[in-house]
Amino acid sequence: MKAPQRVRIGIDVGGTFTHAVAIDADTLALVGKVKVPTTHQADEGVARGVVESLLRLLDRCGLAPGQVVFIAHSTTQATNALLEGDVAPVGIVGLGRGGGAWLARRQTALAPIRLAPGRTLAIHHRFLRSERATPEAIDAALAQLCEAGAQVIVAAEAFSVDDPTLERLVCERAALRGVPATGTHQVSRLHGLGVRTRTAVINACMLPRMLSTANLTEQAVRQAGITAPLMIMRSDGGVMDIAEMRRRPILTMLSGPAAGVAAALLYARVSDGLFLEVGGTSTDISIIRNGRCPVRSAEVGGQKLHVSTLDVRTVGVAGGSLVYLRGGRVAQVGPRSSHIAGLPYLSFTEHGPADLRGATHALESDEFLVVAAGSARLAVTTTCAANRLGLVPAGDPAEGRADVIAAGLDAAAAVCGEKDGAALAETILRTAAPRVGALVAGLIRDYKLDRGVLRLIGGGGGAAAIVPYVARVLGLPHEAVENADVISAIGVALALVRDTVERTVITPSEEDIRRIRTEALERVLRMGAAPDTVNVIVEVDGRRNLLRATAEGATEIRTPERRGRELSEAERAELVAASCGRTAAPPECRARAAGFELWTAPRVVRRLGGLVRESRQAVRVLDRAGTIRWASNRADWRASTAAAAEADLAALAEQHTRYSDAGATIPRCFVLLESRIIDLSGLAEMKQVREVLRIELQRAGGSAECLLLADRG
Repeated sequence: MKAPQRVRIGIDVGGTFTHAVAIDADTLALVGKVKVPTTHQADEGVARGVVESLLRLLDRCGLAPGQVVFIAHSTTQATNALLEGDVAPVGIVGLGRGGGAWLARRQTALAPIRLAPGRTLAIHHRFLRSERATPEAIDAALAQLCEAGAQVIVAAEAFSVDDPTLERLVCERAALRGVPATGTHQVSRLHGLGVRTRTAVINACMLPRMLSTANLTEQAVRQAGITAPLMIMRSDGGVMDIAEMRRRPILTMLSGPAAGVAAALLYARVSDGLFLEVGGTSTDISIIRNGRCPVRSAEVGGQKLHVSTLDVRTVGVAGGSLVYLRGGRVAQVGPRSSHIAGLPYLSFTEHGPADLRGATHALESDEFLVVAAGSARLAVTTTCAANRLGLVPAGDPAEGRADVIAAGLDAAAAVCGEKDGAALAETILRTAAPRVGALVAGLIRDYKLDRGVLRLIGGGGGAAAIVPYVARVLGLPHEAVENADVISAIGVALALVRDTVERTVITPSEEDIRRIRTEALERVLRMGAAPDTVNVIVEVDGRRNLLRATAEGATEIRTPERRGRELSEAERAELVAASCGRTAAPPECRARAAGFELWTAPRVVRRLGGLVRESRQAVRVLDRAGTIRWASNRADWRASTAAAAEADLAALAEQHTRYSDAGATIPRCFVLLESRIIDLSGLAEMKQVREVLRIELQRAGGSAECLLLADRG
């Protein structure tokens, strides 16, 4: 392979290992990878592992610092700080004015927050009436808080999202004392003083530790000669620059699964599916719908925060899960894993079949299934079972030694009362699958997903141990991503610069929408996103009176696309047919425009026991490489131009708008333009759709071709 001129580096900090990868910035091919043990116990914390993996990667790949055009890493520091109680006591300066001062006092006087069993965050509180908050009064309150033990300050005033003057003054006075401080307006622009204060407190308590780690990491990157901006993974799947992380470290909290989801979107190009990232101990499950993963509000100690995180659900079943026995029979699989128990896998042992001396189920106070080999005890895991049943492809990270696995499981079968090793393997996976399948089914139910466009996507080193069997049980197609064992690090390397702005707005006007979109755009531009790559999605949540704008973009002028062999016309037709399933007629390519192909196929759905037949249209959108980028089994479309798109989309949406006593419900709208998918599905009213589309169309010439989509699903 020709040596790359430019590379993107991604470093993923996992619970056991820290993985680093180098990706060719032009072809997105994997150039090299390394892994080192995650340095939880080092004085520098996980930062040491980040630096070690970076230096080893540069050396192994023969890369010069000047070739690095992008570098980013994920971090478990924020999550670990909360779980381990490695946080600083917080002092709150509450502020409020007029008749609402009593309510502001109550909402800012937070009780100690339970972070984890046996871990509580100490909080101290002083309150000032805003009209009396002179520098002298603020200094006196700060002195009292510091004497009480506070090491970091939060300024919390009612309605500071509209006027943050006093919060800024408190932070300035704290800085003069050498004490880190944050204002609630810095972490959230939503109303709701209590939740905003709680969010700021969590952000503040991790500031000292996170600042230390950030400084060490950045210093090491610069000493290595790399001048590219250092980016940090966020919990919503994007990255931010290190300056933003210093201000809002809370955005890295719960970011562990985000890197894998980013890889599914940007590397595997998944448009609709369920992504299962399978490690050794747990499996993270997320949905991807129309190229996006839903977000939800993060929680700490059972209390919601004004922080968005991907809706990822975790179960303690994975590639290294141990088999629990009761009464000599398989009773449970996981949550304990061979990694936690300190046992080597049977699948990867260096012992030969002749070394195996039978199986036992005694291990400490629990009964786990293990196989003896000399003086060693080897764990029987889901990986062993999947290998025995032929579910692990050749060359997969989970592929084990077939002869040893067969001999080991045959020996273990005698202990468990199974006929042979194959029967035992089937029992193990049949016991493990329901726990994973229940979360998958829950996501399908919660988001009302169309099973006709879904498939399971496996990532992580243990994907083959879990995903194929679960797919078989659920009756869903499945596939594995390339380079599954380092998929999270790849996701970090490819992640886009991202930020989200939220406002509490009861009935957003066109000016409200334009203003929030502009603010989100400007934020990612300040962090280094190239203007021509930025995409902004605006959403309106009428139930919560929430207006949200999310902007994301690449740090390079051109967003890279994976290069590979383009599919032929016949291969594309076969791909679409497989995606659509049973249709009344073969899929047909109906349009080629805006950098995409649009295929359709008629579907007939029978309801009420076959008494009602409903005609629908399946639509699939493919990019130039032949990857499905958008899918719906109940959609309509229209070709248009940038000049006519606004009026044409309004007409198309009107055809599929449903009217009831509650008002009009418009279809979910999308526009394909200049190789971009403009997502308008988060807008509840057609006037909002038209306003956002009008802004997006300003980037295109009036004659530019576009395709309009209305999803009724």
